[in-house]
Amino acid sequence: MATETHGAEAHAADAVDAAHGAAEVGMPQLDFSTFPNQIFWLLVTLVVIYFVLSKIALPRISSVLAERSGTIMNDIAAAEELKLKAVDAEDAYNQALAEAKAEAQRIVQDARDAIQSDLDVAIAKADADIAAKAAESEKAIAAIREGAMDAVKDVAKDTAKEIVAALGAKADAKSITAAINARLKG
Repeated sequence: MATETHGAEAHAADAVDAAHGAAEVGMPQLDFSTFPNQIFWLLVTLVVIYFVLSKIALPRISSVLAERSGTIMNDIAAAEELKLKAVDAEDAYNQALAEAKAEAQRIVQDARDAIQSDLDVAIAKADADIAAKAAESEKAIAAIREGAMDAVKDVAKDTAKEIVAALGAKADAKSITAAINARLKG
């Protein structure tokens, strides 16, 4: 019996070791006995991915990148061309602006010259009119002065006759005229 017990124990220990060995195996990917099979399928998968990428995906990606690069280069070239046109347009604008300013200055100067010539003519005419009126005024003043002197002489003669008569003396017109003329001369 002892042998049976020992045999049963050994058999139980073998079952426990088998159960324990199965528990130690764990994930099949980490089982060294399946590594060659896993490496083979890994290589097959990598080769298939390489061919799919190199024959299908990468040519499409490279064509898209080349198309984008061409579009970008065309856009840059168009932008440079537009920039040159803009610079030319700005130069033309600045030149037209300078010509317009010069033309405006010329027009202003012509207008100033025309106004100045009209003003000179008007001033000359006004000066002539003023000189003529001044000459007429001086003649009129001289005539008034002459008339005033004659009136003063007449008034002075009459006054002198009346004063001499009031004093009781008799004076002749010649002596009164001579006295008044002498007094007026200074």
